[in-house]
Amino acid sequence: MIMKENMSKMDLKRQIAAVHMMLEDLQLYLNTHPTDKEALAKRNTFVKEFKMLRDEYNKCFGMISQDDSLSPYPWHWINEPWPWEYEANYKL
Repeated sequence: MIMKENMSKMDLKRQIAAVHMMLEDLQLYLNTHPTDKEALAKRNTFVKEFKMLRDEYNKCFGMISQDDSLSPYPWHWINEPWPWEYEANYKL
């Protein structure tokens, strides 16, 4: 996947969600087909892409998950909007 310059917060969230879904799918497939080298290679590619996208999000917009990065002092895991608020989400 190609990262565009100045990607919006919602566009980046959409890409992260899409890559995460592909990872979940491939991981489930690999549970029943552990010797499929092509699927494993695809999964590994998506893992790298997922990490790159999340790192980019963290750099530009702050932590997307409390497990993603170290927090500066003082602790600020999340700034508004909160995940259940409309502004924090996107339409598919």
